[in-house]
Amino acid sequence: MSYLDDLKTIVTMNSYTKNKRGVDAVAQQFDIWFEELGLTKTVFFRELIGEHRHYRSPQRAGKKLLLLGHLDTVFPLNTFEEYREDHEWVYGPGVCDMKGGNIVMLEALRRLNNDEYAIENIDILLVSDEETGSDDSKYISASLAPEYDYCLVYEAAGAEGEVVVGRKGVGTFSIDITGTAAHAGNHYREGIDANLEASYKLQHLVALSDLEQGTTLNVGKIEGGIGANTISPHAHLTFELRYKSTQERDRVLNAIHTIVATSYVPGTTAALSGGIQRDVMQPADTVFALVAAIERITGQRLKTQERGGVSDANILSSHGVVTLDGLGPFGDGDHTLHERANKASFEERIALSEHIFRHFVIHKSF
Repeated sequence: MSYLDDLKTIVTMNSYTKNKRGVDAVAQQFDIWFEELGLTKTVFFRELIGEHRHYRSPQRAGKKLLLLGHLDTVFPLNTFEEYREDHEWVYGPGVCDMKGGNIVMLEALRRLNNDEYAIENIDILLVSDEETGSDDSKYISASLAPEYDYCLVYEAAGAEGEVVVGRKGVGTFSIDITGTAAHAGNHYREGIDANLEASYKLQHLVALSDLEQGTTLNVGKIEGGIGANTISPHAHLTFELRYKSTQERDRVLNAIHTIVATSYVPGTTAALSGGIQRDVMQPADTVFALVAAIERITGQRLKTQERGGVSDANILSSHGVVTLDGLGPFGDGDHTLHERANKASFEERIALSEHIFRHFVIHKSF
């Protein structure tokens, strides 16, 4: 399994999102591999973060397929950089999230090419900032979306090989509250308590959660005030919203704006910042039709699942591309020092992808 040597090569390159040099080094290695397959690259140069890559194959009449992955990991320099393996598992930063998935798509394309099938109408996008919310690359993904009919995303598979048909949307917000400072002993009545206002807003925000609908709103951080003897002149709330439907998104966003505009403590004012980072990837008939087509093509039963976590699949899906996620290998411990990926699942996913790609380049459709 020589592709594991390739996996080791990129896993031992630190590509923490903020380590531009390391992320770019991984991208340059993929440049070599994909150019060997006859793909041409477009580099989206960036000054402070890693450069994004778009690899194109020759285009013919028919549908277009995008393969999507990310180059970055969550591990800063000198924290988790080693690679090792045993009989069953490989261990290291990104082996499942998601350098391993990138290797699956690469190896499947290699095997297709070795079988003398021309790689056509299949392109690849590798972004550099997925682990920090794709705040830059989401605009590239959105701009490319109209070119494609289908998107396969190579995040890790489920424990039973599940592919991902739905992901929650996520947004991160802050509220800055302004009151009036006053001495808590001598001039208590003159103060306008921003901290008290924050407490009311916090309770109203959390009450927007609806677990039956899959909607959660978490106020993860609250700050405010100067000291115990001063009425607080300012407070700050940071919160995250996750939701499973556009209806819930709209309900909660409307309520958030009402809460921000309401002064529960008279005299306070508040300002909202932030927004939706990745919109919801809702399970759709078109996605289940794609799953059924892949089952017919491969003769393999595919289990499906929805996940609370987000990926760049959310972006392509929300822009109208029929998107299926979880095509990478199965692994666990991602975002921890115990990250690992199952060796057998690499072979399974590579074989699955090769079947999918062969059908697509022949028929230019599913």
